[in-house]
Amino acid sequence: VQLQASGGGLVQAGGSLTLSCAASGGTSVIYAMGWFRQAPGKEREFVAAITWKGGSTLYADSVKGRFTISKDNAKNTMALLMNSLKPEDSAVYYCATEIRPYRRVLKTTAEDYDYWGQGTQVTVSS
Repeated sequence: VQLQASGGGLVQAGGSLTLSCAASGGTSVIYAMGWFRQAPGKEREFVAAITWKGGSTLYADSVKGRFTISKDNAKNTMALLMNSLKPEDSAVYYCATEIRPYRRVLKTTAEDYDYWGQGTQVTVSS
């Protein structure tokens, strides 16, 4: 599975951005897709995830109520709508997919995801 993330950019605090992730090559085996982010000097952290077939979602507490994850199975894409952005949301955002779940629940640990996109930079100015 190949993933291509896009949509990052520079936005003022309080603004919005939508990230997209396009999946290709074997999407029929996808169980879930997720977004992670990594700021300079920090570990990669979970942002949100969605099951590919059922559409169940999971969010990090830090983004709950501000970010919305969605998918379009027909287009093999996933999106992350980010509202009310804060400077602390600045990071490189990565999309990832899990295809071999040991348990059929959404995961928040990067090691549980099998394939990763290249990342897209989001910068929120104060």
